[in-house]
Amino acid sequence: MMKTTSLRFRIYFTILAAVFLIGVVGLIVIESYTLLDAFYFIIVTISTVGYGDLIPLTPLGKILVMIIILSGVGCFVGLVANAIEYMIDIRERSQRIEKLNMIIGVFYSEMGTKLLKKFSAIDPGIHEIHSALVVSNNWSDDDFLKAHIALKEHSYRLDSSALSLQELHSFLSQYKGFMLALLENPQIFEHDRFTDLLHAVFHLSEELIAREQLIGLPQTDYDHLSGDLTRVYSQLVIEWLVYMQHLKKKYPYLFSLAMRINPFDVNASAIVRT
Repeated sequence: MMKTTSLRFRIYFTILAAVFLIGVVGLIVIESYTLLDAFYFIIVTISTVGYGDLIPLTPLGKILVMIIILSGVGCFVGLVANAIEYMIDIRERSQRIEKLNMIIGVFYSEMGTKLLKKFSAIDPGIHEIHSALVVSNNWSDDDFLKAHIALKEHSYRLDSSALSLQELHSFLSQYKGFMLALLENPQIFEHDRFTDLLHAVFHLSEELIAREQLIGLPQTDYDHLSGDLTRVYSQLVIEWLVYMQHLKKKYPYLFSLAMRINPFDVNASAIVRT
């Protein structure tokens, strides 16, 4: 919707600018107006004010003014209408994004943070990105940017045989209804990254459900599940950092709690001690 409105706005603006330029030049050449009078005449004409203190005197000038009225007034009205619509779209999108961030917060509160604890415990390279994950209250946007870069460059590789797949299966099964409810929420489609994360978690859950047993699997199957685990883990980590940055900017009190229960901090505790 916003892209369509923005495109219409640019089209109207381009046409109006062309009409304005042609009209000013035409009035100067045809009617011998000064530059100021030409600008003045075009503005009062296009804006439909029409004081009538300046009028075209030549037949060619009258034809030019009729063209200006027919093309310019419509474009001016369209430009104003689209500008208002665009501002409304921006406000509505901002509200939708805010609701989506609330949904993301619920996801991490219910299961995302727990999954991060499980997966980070078997990440052999966790020490390489630990500093990028222990977010503090003193972090600036530059600190978050450095952390994002570190996470994108990190080599995520989880071994599915290193954790209890049966326990993971039970955990995900417990939240299957919760995940389905999130996927049914139209708000999430405003955020492709979070939608992809939910699909990855749901797929992992389905992979575990599809197996009659989750122990003694062939190595090829462990490798396949390792890929599913790694996909979920990499997306979980990046989305978590984005959400932490959002909380720090908008909700310091929520950020305080999220920081104290940081899943990557072994000493994390919700209890305030200092």
